[in-house]
Amino acid sequence: MTDQEYRWLLPSAMADPDLPGDRGGRPRRTPRDWFVDLVLFLFAALVGIGAADVADSVGNPDYIVFLDQLVGAAACCALWLRRRWPLGLAVTLVVVSTVAPVASGAMVVALFTLTVHRPFKTVAAVGSAAIVGGLVQAVLRPDPTISFRVSAVATVVIVLLIVGWGMFVRSRRQLVVSLRDRARRAEAEAALRAEQAQRLAREAIAREMHDVLAHRLTLLSVHAGALEFRPDAPPAEVARAAGVIRDSAHEALNDLRDVIGVLRGPAAGDEHRPQPTLATLDALVAESREAGMKVTLDNRLTRPQDVPAAVGRNVYRIAQECLTNARKHAPGADVTVTLTGAPGDGLTVEVRNPAPEGDAPAVPGSGQGLIGLTERASLAGGRLDHGPMPDGGFRVRAWLPWAVVAQAAEADAATEVQP
Repeated sequence: MTDQEYRWLLPSAMADPDLPGDRGGRPRRTPRDWFVDLVLFLFAALVGIGAADVADSVGNPDYIVFLDQLVGAAACCALWLRRRWPLGLAVTLVVVSTVAPVASGAMVVALFTLTVHRPFKTVAAVGSAAIVGGLVQAVLRPDPTISFRVSAVATVVIVLLIVGWGMFVRSRRQLVVSLRDRARRAEAEAALRAEQAQRLAREAIAREMHDVLAHRLTLLSVHAGALEFRPDAPPAEVARAAGVIRDSAHEALNDLRDVIGVLRGPAAGDEHRPQPTLATLDALVAESREAGMKVTLDNRLTRPQDVPAAVGRNVYRIAQECLTNARKHAPGADVTVTLTGAPGDGLTVEVRNPAPEGDAPAVPGSGQGLIGLTERASLAGGRLDHGPMPDGGFRVRAWLPWAVVAQAAEADAATEVQP
């Protein structure tokens, strides 16, 4: 709903503290308010003119007719103040209309305004007073053409109709204001959820960047350090180290380009880009061996081909981070990567390395990698623990859920049936 439609349904020229969302004060009248006020003024004037003609026709003295006309004109003009003082004007016109029938039209308009903009308790009191005033008017200023019973019934019906109509308009305005407030809150909550989603996406990208780039940059650091501490190395080793540095730099640039592409948004063909899985773990181990690490891969999985892609990707990232940490903090140590598990029992990956030998310089770390691995395992429904071993080494052990695949179960059943 636009602001213009909202202002049409809820006039801005009257402050109603009981309506939800009303800010109070005295806002300026809108063209719609001027039009409505003019129509109600003309209605009250026509009713007053009709009552004045009746008062003149029944033989009232001239001064009574003149006073009725003055009172009726004053009551109609007072309606322009109904938005500022609805309660006071309604009570005043109820009292005046008791002795001056020409103010009845203005009293009806004031009662309607009061019903729209004030709670029911106040409206019920003023409406009851209007009914009593109408009955008193039928006694003090009776119409010879209408019996008292008909006049009393007409008074009650008119007051009830006006109050009912006003309550309907009030409830509709309350509904409009409530819906508007709900829409505003929904927009605010949607913006908050979008901001939270962006923050979670940034955190996921940051973890992915750490997992991907830390491995490459550690290779660069290790081989650059080797060239720094062994300037007299044979040309073949220098060339080999330079080649590893070049390849690692190229891989780091490619990985960084992939992450930047995710930040900029999905491009055509991104859904077909290969992701690391359990099958690429051998390539990771081979790459670490080429960098000079001593890595042993012990794969004891009963059905490695049935490992889900998401589980295999988590295993790859865990092993990658552990190899990176071992290269940082235990250079030259033997690293063992062990995979065990079966469908239904879960998959366990364990990376162990003994205490580092010698005083080789290690690359400093912040520990954020292990925190990220713990969170990754938790999000996957598993768990991860890490810590030093009694011999001075370090161990990381992660368990990830591995659900039973229906095709694998059917294959097992078919194998058991065969003779």
